[in-house]
Amino acid sequence: MPLSDTAIKNAKPSPDKPYKLPDEKGMYLLVHTNGGKYFRLDYRFSGKRKTLALGTYPETTLKEAHNKRDTAKKQISDGIDPNEHKKAVKQAKAENAANSFEVIAREWGAKKVETWEEKNNRSKRMLERNIFPWLGSKPITDILPKDILDCLRRIEERGTIETAHRTLQICGQVYRYAVATGRIDRDITPDLRGALPAAKGEHFAAITEPKAVAELLRAIDSYQGSLPSVCALKLASLVFVRPGELRAAEWQHIDLEAKEWRYLVSKTDVRHIVPLSDQAVAILQELHPLTGHGRYIFPSERTPRGDRCMSENTLNAALKRLGYGKDVMTAHGFRAMARTILDEVLGFRPDFIEHQLAHAVKDPNGRAYNRTAHLPERHKMMQSWADYLDGLKNGAQVIPFKKAV
Repeated sequence: MPLSDTAIKNAKPSPDKPYKLPDEKGMYLLVHTNGGKYFRLDYRFSGKRKTLALGTYPETTLKEAHNKRDTAKKQISDGIDPNEHKKAVKQAKAENAANSFEVIAREWGAKKVETWEEKNNRSKRMLERNIFPWLGSKPITDILPKDILDCLRRIEERGTIETAHRTLQICGQVYRYAVATGRIDRDITPDLRGALPAAKGEHFAAITEPKAVAELLRAIDSYQGSLPSVCALKLASLVFVRPGELRAAEWQHIDLEAKEWRYLVSKTDVRHIVPLSDQAVAILQELHPLTGHGRYIFPSERTPRGDRCMSENTLNAALKRLGYGKDVMTAHGFRAMARTILDEVLGFRPDFIEHQLAHAVKDPNGRAYNRTAHLPERHKMMQSWADYLDGLKNGAQVIPFKKAV
C-alpha cells in the first residue's frame, strides 16, 4: 500500500531500532528511534544498490517526495546517477555563491576600504541599495554590462546621476579586484562608458579672495560651538582635506612628533600624508584631552562612547551659523581656497599643491608619484600656508593676486 499523510503522521518511533514504512517505486519512509522521519529511495545504478535522500518530513511533504522520486527515476532511465547529480548541483551552487558579485564585493571592501566595516560607509551603502538586491546573488561571470546598466538606470530615474556614476566606479573597483583574484577574466564596466548622461559636477562654494579669507578666519575664531566643532573648522583651513576625511580622522593615524597625518583617501583608495603645521599640531594637542581616549578626533556628539564620527552636516551647519551659507562657503571650499592662494598668491609649484590635495599626479614619464613625493617641500608649504593664514587673520598686509599676462 502506498504511503498516506495520515500514516506518516501516526508513525511512532521504535525504541529498539529504525524501521521502514514502504511506499511505491522503491520509496519508503525511514522512522528513526528519535522520532525523525526521512523519505528515502533505493535504486540500482551500474549494478550497485544505492540510496537517495528525498527530504525530511514534515519539511518535505509526501507530494514533494513523490515528485523528487519521479525526477530521480527519470534521471536513472537517462543514465544519470541521482546521487552524483545531487552532489554536482550542490557543488555548483557553492561555487556560484563563492563567486557571486556580493561575496566578491564585500571581500573587496573588507580588504581594500579602510572604513568598510562602519555602518555608514558610502561605498557599501551604494552597493547595498543599488546593486546587491538585483545582482548580488548572481555569479560575477554571468553578469552582463546591460545588467549593471539596468541598476544604474534605476538610480538615474531617481534624479541622482552623480550617484549613478559613483556606483559605476565602485563596480569597476570590484571587477578589477575580481580580475586580480582570478574570479573573472576582465573588467566589463568600461563597456558602459558613455552609457550614462554626463555628470554635471557638483560646485562647492569657496572664498578665495585673501581679504574675505581673513574675515572668515576671524569669524571661525569667534565661533561659540563645541570644542571639537571649533577645532574641526580651524583644521579644515589648515589641512584642506576632503570634509569626509577630516570628520572621520582617527587618533591612531596622527603622529604629532613627526607632524604627520597618514590615512587612506576614500575617493581614490590610496595612502596619503598630510604634513601638520605647528598651528595644526597645537589644535590637536588642545583637543586630545577631550577626545583622545576614543577612536575619532571628532566624534559625534550624539554618541557619547565615541564609536561614530562627526556628522557630515556639522561643518557646513557651523559655517551657516557664522553667516556663510552654502552659496558662499562650504567645508569643501577650503580645498579651493588653498589651491587658489597657494598657486596664485604664494607661488608654490602646482604639483606640490596637487599632491597635497591627494589628486592624481604623474611624472613626465607617466608614472604616478607615490605619497611621499616632495614630502619635505610639502612640509614647508603647509607651514608657510598656516603662517600666511595667521598673517591674514591678524591683519597683515594682504598680498594681491598675480595679474594674468
